[in-house]
Amino acid sequence: MQPDELKHALSSGLLSFPVTDFDAAGEFDATGYRRRLEWLSTYGASALFAAGGTGEFFSLDLDEYPEVVRTAVDTCRGSVPIVAGVGYGTRIAVRLARQAEELGAAGILVLPHYLTEADQEGIARHVAAICRSVRIGVIVYNRGVCRLGPETLARLADECPNLIGFKDGIGDLELLISIRRRMGDRFAYMGGLPTAEFFAAPYRAAGVPVYSSAVFNFIPRTAMAFHQAVSAGDTDTVNSLLDSFFMPYAAIRNRRPGYAVSIVKAGADLVGHGAGPVRSPLVDLRPDERTALGVLIESLGPQ
Repeated sequence: MQPDELKHALSSGLLSFPVTDFDAAGEFDATGYRRRLEWLSTYGASALFAAGGTGEFFSLDLDEYPEVVRTAVDTCRGSVPIVAGVGYGTRIAVRLARQAEELGAAGILVLPHYLTEADQEGIARHVAAICRSVRIGVIVYNRGVCRLGPETLARLADECPNLIGFKDGIGDLELLISIRRRMGDRFAYMGGLPTAEFFAAPYRAAGVPVYSSAVFNFIPRTAMAFHQAVSAGDTDTVNSLLDSFFMPYAAIRNRRPGYAVSIVKAGADLVGHGAGPVRSPLVDLRPDERTALGVLIESLGPQ
């Protein structure tokens, strides 16, 4: 897929980050991951992101990463584009980006780099090096220690024709709007805050109509219905789902740091598509929290 084709694919519809399957011993379960992707790919997502944040990219070792991407690409070939996450320092990120391209990924998502802070120039060099290392499209994820502004992004866009997407996980609307106004249609824009459904309507009003849904991992029909309601301006359906599901869901998610991933894996297990435990340093939901989540899921009906 050419960068412009990926940009077009990411400019509408719903995106999602499948969880990564681990077996009882905590090892990558390619068979389970393949079944998951076969299931989720039938629900109409515009693209799926392998080894993303919800996919526990940060817990994968360098030998597992290509296996995750290969399984995703082979399973979804011809049906849904696969975008692969990369991260850490520049040399590791470049190595992973090249592997993903060789394995047939349609694009690269540049996740925030490691612990240390960096200024705009350093982050720009990091993103540019990744873009130059591949021919496929690249999306940059503003989140955590990666906080690029409009002028830096404009310079990167001039230097890197294959930088085709911007994903926001910061939630600073003033910054987001300034980037959207500065860059116009040069990028495909995506919302990427945890439980992005909360921000879908205001982000759409700000010119960011696309977002990634974590709950798509276990309630794909409801996730698609919510997205369609936001797109159609159906505020009754949007508000009903926010009140009945997303707000109590977020109350569970907010109980402990890292639950944004743990709760998704618990949800997948509760609907019969278990992906095994999360890896440390994350922890799984407690039994009472799983029960509460199960009640919420059951109230939505079959998925």
